[in-house]
Amino acid sequence: MGGIAACGVALLAFFGFSGGWTALVIGVAAAVIPVPLLVFCFLWLDRYEPEPIRYLVFVFGWGACVATAVALVVNTAGGVLADRLGLSEAIVAVLVAPLIEESMKALGPILLFWRRPRAFSGLIDGIVYCGLSATGFAMVENILYLGFKGYADTAEEAGPVNGAVALVAIFVVRILMTGFAHPLFTSMTGIGLGIASRSSTKAVRWLAPIAGLLLAMLLHGSWNAMSVIASASAWVLLYGYFAVMMPIFLCMVGFALWQRSNEGKLTERMLTEYSRAGWFSPPEVAALGTLGRRLSARRWAKRVAGDPGAKAMRAFQFDATKLALLRDGLHRGLDTTPARRMEALAEERQLLTALAAYRQVFVGRDPQAPHAVWDGSRYHITFPDGMVRVLAAPPTPVVPVPVVVPPPPPPVPMYAGYPYPYR
Repeated sequence: MGGIAACGVALLAFFGFSGGWTALVIGVAAAVIPVPLLVFCFLWLDRYEPEPIRYLVFVFGWGACVATAVALVVNTAGGVLADRLGLSEAIVAVLVAPLIEESMKALGPILLFWRRPRAFSGLIDGIVYCGLSATGFAMVENILYLGFKGYADTAEEAGPVNGAVALVAIFVVRILMTGFAHPLFTSMTGIGLGIASRSSTKAVRWLAPIAGLLLAMLLHGSWNAMSVIASASAWVLLYGYFAVMMPIFLCMVGFALWQRSNEGKLTERMLTEYSRAGWFSPPEVAALGTLGRRLSARRWAKRVAGDPGAKAMRAFQFDATKLALLRDGLHRGLDTTPARRMEALAEERQLLTALAAYRQVFVGRDPQAPHAVWDGSRYHITFPDGMVRVLAAPPTPVVPVPVVVPPPPPPVPMYAGYPYPYR
């Protein structure tokens, strides 16, 4: 974190002293605008099992400070070298920039995957980590384009008004139209890391991130090549945007949402084993299968136990998802060494203990539900008469609820002409 902070301070000092502090302030103000929305989208995507805030801050800071600092140095040096060799700067944009930028944006999540492998539990985690790193990178890059190449350069030649017009034009192109570009490119590396995190094969754990990184570089280079060619014909850029990049982006969004729904299905499938052992009841497992059911469970917990109940239910759902992913990892053979397997089993016991504690906050507080205990195969339910009876589980994952049958209504007196006594 100290190194990330040092790179950030160095970047701000470089921008301020080389391009002017006014341009820096304008660039920061404009570049920060889309960041909360992008960060919210990634956090919204990671709703089944949110990642620790410190890891999210790390990858965002890495992309914003370290990746941009290294890319700035390498791209600048590449431009100087190309100029001395009499080559076009387009070579830097098409070949050098994708290589160094995608490598540096991915390096932060890769370091996290190396040092904290349990922080990755699937493709969604890889997409979120790499997407946030790319969001930080894009933010600082936009400071350069909006504040310096957009406003400052134009204002110096044609006045502040024209500088503001250039700022707005670049804002529309780089943020409103192509703000998804950097996260889209780097998410390919995230998919590779996600695949590696769920594979026990050593070759896959090495090759999947490399393949994702190469695909990210290819997409980035193709996009930059279309931008270079667009200087001769704007139709090329329009075709590339609407016929290539937008379909890829929409497919990526659909793929991410599909993967997120799979986390709920995996949770429901894996926790069935714990249900047969009596750790979960069938309704609890079913209530974890979709985000809609989870929201309903939180509302119910808040109704019966107030805000503490809602917080406990939220933590219960997150830890239940972690438990399901942990069990799935054991099935996949991810923890092959004795030390890793013992660590996984210890984490499993901790999660089961925590889940039992969370459950005590909201269970037994609903006056409309009878006392019921699930033993793994049958329900032990306290009936209104005070007797505990054993009932088999019904076909659907619900608790059989004994109710007091109201007495039948009194007979209706018969009159002449009933049911039309009035004529």
